[in-house]
Amino acid sequence: MTLIVDASIAVALAIEPGSVNDADRATIGARGGFVAAHWRLEVSNALTVSVRRKRMTEAQRKTALAAFEDLNLQVDPEGSALAFTTLVALADKHRLTIYDAAYLELALRKGLPLATLDGDLRKAAKAEGIELLPA
Repeated sequence: MTLIVDASIAVALAIEPGSVNDADRATIGARGGFVAAHWRLEVSNALTVSVRRKRMTEAQRKTALAAFEDLNLQVDPEGSALAFTTLVALADKHRLTIYDAAYLELALRKGLPLATLDGDLRKAAKAEGIELLPA
């Protein structure tokens, strides 16, 4: 089974590997899944900021980005078309950013679990009955 992977968990895997246990890390790597259209921008921006703040080196960023390319993640082409309607409604309902609402909507639309460490997004996913990883 595949899952939805948000940027928070990807960034944590790259910067703070201990924040995600080995079993969940293996599950994310093995399952593959879907990401929102802005995922690559969000992840690469977070890692670039981390390099600037000396939380990781440029070499570590390069390694992390290459590892993300190797994951079986498909970019969702449909979500951005919902930005002015469904995503705004979900963002308002759960007090999320539009970016996080995109992951929530994708999980709802695909009927898949959501891998995230974002507290607000986790709370919204629970309210919508979405399975979460890490559990």
